[in-house]
Parts: sequence; structure tokens; C-alpha cells
Amino acid sequence: MPQKNKTDQQGKGRNFLYPKKPSGKLYTYRKWVSYVLLLCLFSFPFLQFKGEQLVLLNFITRKFVFFGLIFTPQDFYLFAFAMLIFILFVICFTVVLGRLWCGWACPQTIFMEMVFRRIEYWVEGDAIRQKKLDAQAWNAEKVFKKSVKHLLFLLISFAIANTFLAYLIGSNVLYKIITEPVSAHISGFISICLFTAIFYIVFAYVREIVCTVICPYGRLQGVLLDNQSLIVAYDETRGEPRGKLLKDNSNLKGDCVDCSLCVQVCPTGIDIRKGTQLECINCTACIDACDEVMIKINKPKRLIGFYNSDFIKTRTPFKAGLKAYGYAAVLFVAVILFSSLIYNRQNVETTVLRASGTLYQTRADGSISNLYNAELINKTNRDISFSFKSANKTDSILFIQSETLLPKEGTVQLTFFLIRKPGQIKSYKTEVAFEVVADKKTISTAATSFFANPN
Repeated sequence: MPQKNKTDQQGKGRNFLYPKKPSGKLYTYRKWVSYVLLLCLFSFPFLQFKGEQLVLLNFITRKFVFFGLIFTPQDFYLFAFAMLIFILFVICFTVVLGRLWCGWACPQTIFMEMVFRRIEYWVEGDAIRQKKLDAQAWNAEKVFKKSVKHLLFLLISFAIANTFLAYLIGSNVLYKIITEPVSAHISGFISICLFTAIFYIVFAYVREIVCTVICPYGRLQGVLLDNQSLIVAYDETRGEPRGKLLKDNSNLKGDCVDCSLCVQVCPTGIDIRKGTQLECINCTACIDACDEVMIKINKPKRLIGFYNSDFIKTRTPFKAGLKAYGYAAVLFVAVILFSSLIYNRQNVETTVLRASGTLYQTRADGSISNLYNAELINKTNRDISFSFKSANKTDSILFIQSETLLPKEGTVQLTFFLIRKPGQIKSYKTEVAFEVVADKKTISTAATSFFANPN
């Protein structure tokens, strides 16, 4: 069968797969899903929203931007919480729909199956032609086709590398690296070359090994899946015993005609009829291939389809289990809590601390003062003119170090005395609140303690 592993004719013992070119209704849906995701992937770092890159993950400067929201190192807990929610979503998704994420949304699968593999089909032909081309001696045809294919692979890897860097360092910095002399951006140039090489090696050589060996997600299936999880599965109750097709179908007891098309189209080279396997990425290529055969022999479709174990064994209809409801409830609570944190997040973060090593001071007029240091962090991409004051209007502030302009994505330091009249002091330790006001609105608050001996 042409889709089985074959040792590369050039040696080195690397076994390559030659999957048959897929087609069918589900494959068409996958293509459109892939187009949308690829459009998002390549456009997000180059689109602007509220003066910022749509999505930025700059770990070097510790700046993260998501659809206009700027997150600084002080918001790291929100970033960590968002990653936890994403993990919970994948877990919940897997419990209900198996490894569908891998086959339909994972960047590795989308690039491999919808970009690089299709280029291979276009340049070298389907699986049989690819095998023949690899087996034949080097001649003008082979040199030309291999050169064109790998040149296209390199160009696409270069585009992916630049997009990847745009997410990490920003599209404006990437533009400078590309347009300015290489000597001015040696590290950036090396990064582009390095990532281009990595992506090229992954998609030209490593390929499905990323899914079957390197990625740990497939191995989590054994823990996450249960008898109620919907997965791409072969209905052995209906399909067995399988047999070769004769003209009158007299030899068929089960619906499977053992054509092996489901194996030939599999991008990871497995036989879905052997049951659930960690290498299965739920790409649904085998469903389309099997449906075409069933239509030709006048049998119902979906001999291979989305089934759970209970349905195949006992014909029990699909019903989400307690595990799925449990994960969904935890995910729902996490999303509500995260939304609340985002909604209450302040664009300016203010921290006020008493100056270390100081107590209160008694002034000449009998009033009491405490010395404080304040730091204001601007989490927006615009300068903010502000005033800093106490929430208690009877208090007064004497600035030692003062600022009135908070630069975009910057910080300012304030040093000041908070002065309180003796009649306002009721206990040795009281709470004092401060407000940052801009455009007649309070945009940030902070609280600390005030110390003084009461009269």
C-alpha cells in the first residue's frame, strides 16, 4: 500500500510517509477553517488597534498586548491566569471531542497538511508519484521538482519565521531589521535565519513526528478521554468481519471492504480500524475516504465517524459524562473570574509606601506628617496628565519630588509628605487613601497607613 512507511531512498534510515491526497466534505470544511486561522495568524501582528499591535507577546521587554489591552509585568498574574484558562479549555474540549484540536486548529497540522503537504502534491504529485520520484535516480526531472519544492518550503518557512518574530518583538522592530543594514541588527538577522531553519526542518523533515513523538498532548488522551468522549473511530460492530468486495457483494458480512483507503490518507500512518491510538490527530481524512467507498457500494456512510466507545459497543447514544460537566463548570468559573479581573483592571497602577526608616514628624504648627514614596505605572500607549491627591480633603500634600505627566507605558516616582491636622488623628495607626485624577476622573487609587500619636 502506497501510504505505508518506506525507507528514504537517499539513506540515513529516515522513514517517510506518503499519505494519499485527501478529499471530501470534511476536508473542504477543514480547508476553510485553516484559511481563516492562517489569515488570523499572519495578520494579527501587522494590524493596529488603539495604536497598538493587535497581538504582541514580547517576553524581552515584558510587554503583552491583546486586542488593545496592554499587560505589563505587574499584570503577569493575569497572563498566567489566561494560560490556565486556555489549558482548561483544551482539556474540556478533549474530554468531549477528543483530539479534534490537533486535526483542525493546531498550527503544526494546519501548516503541514494545508500548506506544505499541498505544495508537495502540486509539485511532485500524489503519493504514488512521490514514491516513484524518491525511488528513481537523480535526473533533470527529480532535480527540478525537488529544487522547486524545497525552495518554496524555505520561502514559506521564512514567512513563518518573520511572522513569529513579529509576535515576539513587534512588527515595527521587524520592519527595521528587514529594511536597515544587517550590521545594525545582527541578533535580529540571526534570529530570522535560525527560526527559518527550524521551521524548514520541522515541515520538510520532522513532519508527523512532532505529533506522534514530540508533542505531549497526544499522550494526555489516555488520561482525558473516557467512554463518552467523541473521537474519530471505526464502527467495528458494523464493519467486521471485513472482506474484499465482489461484484454481487455476496462475500460481505461486514461493511468494511478492506480497501485500506483510510490508512492511505492518514497523515500519521495509522490504521484507525485497530482502535484509538495516540497518533490519531482526528483530522477526519479517513472519514471522507471511507464515506466515498460506502457511497459506491450503496452502504450507509460513517462506517468511520465521530463515535464514543459506548456507542460502538452497546449503541448507547452520546451523552456528556460527569467529567465533562466538571471541567466545563471549572472553566466557566475561571472565565467569569478572569473577566471580572480584566474589567476591574486599572490603566494606571499606583503603589504608595512609607519611606523606610522614618516615623511621623511633628511640624511647627502642630500638624503631623508622614513621608511617602509613590510609583505610578502607565499601562496605556498615551501620555496622561494627572494630579495626585489624598482622598481625605482635610489632608494636604507637600511634594519633595513631583510629576504631573505620566508617559505612555512609563513610570513616575513621587516623594511627598502627607500632612494631617491633630484634630483628625484618632488613633496611632489609621488608613489613608490616595487618588490619581486625570480629565476630572479618578483613574487609580492606592491605600497605605498613617502613623501619629493621637492627642
